[in-house]
Amino acid sequence: MEALFSSLLLVALGEIGDKTQLLSLALILKFRKPWPILAGVVVATLLNHGASVWFGDWLADTVPMDWMRWILGISFMALGLWMLIPDGDEEIKKEPKYGPFLTALVLFFIAEIGDKTQLATIALAVQFQDQFWPVLSGSTLGMIAANLPVIWLAHQFGGKQFERRAHRISAALFFGFGILALVT
Repeated sequence: MEALFSSLLLVALGEIGDKTQLLSLALILKFRKPWPILAGVVVATLLNHGASVWFGDWLADTVPMDWMRWILGISFMALGLWMLIPDGDEEIKKEPKYGPFLTALVLFFIAEIGDKTQLATIALAVQFQDQFWPVLSGSTLGMIAANLPVIWLAHQFGGKQFERRAHRISAALFFGFGILALVT
């Protein structure tokens, strides 16, 4: 349960104000079809984060644990610092060729490549070695928890002050997880 809740919390908070939330906003404003967009987000997250958890498990089995503790701790702290740098606005400039589900799936999958939550998911998989499903479930639920309010209540998630605070809280949590990984 710790792997599930840690993954859910870190990904949900890490996604607040992220480019994928802005992508959710752009998609809902363009298509006005929340269910296919949410389904595309879920499938893209399962595919992307599933590969991330697999890679994290492989790293945990391959890299010596003494090294891994330092890599993990420093990675979480770096992610915490990265959280302090706001993402730029993402726009959908031209008319999508495909419907809302496929557009959301492809754009979310691409947007998550190399994103801080993908890297956090890898780090979580290393920390919670051999707990593939709890980490994947938590990171997917975290992505849903962060993007569902944008999809349903986009008009309430527009303020820069909220976004700045969310980044600071996320940064503090990542930094805390980094310190915890170093001392345990």
